[in-house]
Amino acid sequence: MKTKILSICLLGFTSGLPYMLVFVTLGTWLAVLDIDIATIGFFAWIVLTYSLKFLWAPLVDNFSIPVLRRYGSRKSWIALMQILIIVFLFVLSITDPLTNIGLFAFFAFLIAFFGSIQDIAIDAFRIELAEIEEQGNLAASYQFGYRMAILVASSGALILASRTSWTFVYQLMSLFMFLGLLGLSFVSENINTSLIQLTLNDSFWRPLRDFASRFGLYASALLLGIISTYRLTDIMTGQIINPFYIEMGFSLNEIGFVVKTVALAASIFGFFIGGRLIKLLGVNKSLILGAFLVMVTNLFFAYIAISDKSLSLLSIVVALDSMAAGIVGTVNITFLTSLVSREYTAVQYALFTSFMMLPGKILAGFSGVLIVHLGLIFGDYYGWMIFFIITSCLTLPSIILIFFYKNKYDS
Repeated sequence: MKTKILSICLLGFTSGLPYMLVFVTLGTWLAVLDIDIATIGFFAWIVLTYSLKFLWAPLVDNFSIPVLRRYGSRKSWIALMQILIIVFLFVLSITDPLTNIGLFAFFAFLIAFFGSIQDIAIDAFRIELAEIEEQGNLAASYQFGYRMAILVASSGALILASRTSWTFVYQLMSLFMFLGLLGLSFVSENINTSLIQLTLNDSFWRPLRDFASRFGLYASALLLGIISTYRLTDIMTGQIINPFYIEMGFSLNEIGFVVKTVALAASIFGFFIGGRLIKLLGVNKSLILGAFLVMVTNLFFAYIAISDKSLSLLSIVVALDSMAAGIVGTVNITFLTSLVSREYTAVQYALFTSFMMLPGKILAGFSGVLIVHLGLIFGDYYGWMIFFIITSCLTLPSIILIFFYKNKYDS
């Protein structure tokens, strides 16, 4: 089990690294270059590839990569995508966004596209690697690796960028992707004999029909509603949070050394709290508690927006928010894993994560425009305050749906 945990941890790292570099750190790069906040917000749509994973998930289930397939079907996809990500991170690093923003966005899109396929294969690899009773530990390990990637791709990247250049930073990040290839070597792939291969035409409806047949039509609709709304708050704010720190007057060093380091430590603490909560309270109660924590901690950023600059206050707020995000991350992965049928491992999990991310990613694309308009109405700082109040309220639909589902089906 220890080698499985280490392998999934490293794969979690290489899963989180390209996502963070494109969804969060790229926005910081653009903000430092004084590219307008509305344009930065639209860059959130680049990672819509992660929300549409179900469209290419059948490829991962139906095919393997020649030459690499001898190591396993899932491994072949993971390895190829990691190699492509390495190549295009390097290409992105030598592209100037000031002179060619379109080409810059295209290379970022390719990284996000390859990263989304990598995620499909990693999720299937993780689910097939162990039985459900071990999935909590694997989920925590995956989240730990993912958060380490966040530290490297955010804190480490910002600190290095303040001392070197963004070109060097993204080239170094491309080298860290080799850790995923190392992680693949630690364990053998489990062959899923229950897997049903789907055509592209069947890839959406058959997994949904299976899901509905196992839970019932009404309960399935409620569960999909929960999945679609549960992460709205943190997805909506993800692209714009570093530009917010910069607008509040914090330097790259301050963000990198203090804020992101604090965030990592708190989120790691949150992962294991999340695992413990699942054992103590069960999944549904843990979902409710996690959603309340995210809503409350996100509101604290509204206070930061209208307060005098204080690195200690920001660090406390980031710590609380990151701990809540860590709890929610572990709980949510375990929740989604519990809904997956082994007959449709990759496709069904990809569908669930697509339902989870698509609404938030669409809204996130408008975050910069929303902030600009709120700033015109209320002033810059109060505009940010209203923005964080609005994003906190986005948690309410999921809380209501979870309560309803719990009372009707899990009482």
